[in-house]
Amino acid sequence: MTVKLDRREQILTVLANELEKNLGSPITTSSLANAVGFSEAALYRHFASKSKMFESLIDFAENSIFSSINSILTQDKDPIARCRKIIFLIFTFSERNPGVTRLLISDVLLGENKKLRFQTTHFFERLETQIKQILREANLSNDGPRPISDIDAVTNQILSYIEGKLGKFVRSEFKKKPIEHLDAQWEVMKNGFFR
Repeated sequence: MTVKLDRREQILTVLANELEKNLGSPITTSSLANAVGFSEAALYRHFASKSKMFESLIDFAENSIFSSINSILTQDKDPIARCRKIIFLIFTFSERNPGVTRLLISDVLLGENKKLRFQTTHFFERLETQIKQILREANLSNDGPRPISDIDAVTNQILSYIEGKLGKFVRSEFKKKPIEHLDAQWEVMKNGFFR
């Protein structure tokens, strides 16, 4: 059983690396099998399809990010710090996992199973819900910073910022790091979002 898990992890690691290295090129099961050093039949013994491999990488991202978000929410009660730490978390995860970032922004999902697009959409909807909840709690608090304007508008701006930086990271072939200018940009956003 352990060997099976190790091979699954090996396949997913190689797939993430191939997604990072082969910008603009589709990843086929044939090219992936070649990169892993398995036959295509061996790949299919571990995953029913390429979509299932992509699905596993998206699950990895979602589980990693949201378990870390839960830690942030437990450790920090300040809404400004929470929002900034979540943005920082996503950007650092993205920089460590550029191939997975391509999946999250759906860069490589054209022509793939529609369920994968739904899964990436769900990831960002879940993130949006989490940020909105932080802002709602801040709005109900009598002390501490509160959102200046409409919570939906602030949430939308934060999500647009995150998605824009991830998109730029991929389009720049991973040269423009999402974390670049975060402190200065967050200072401007924070002053516009909270009172």
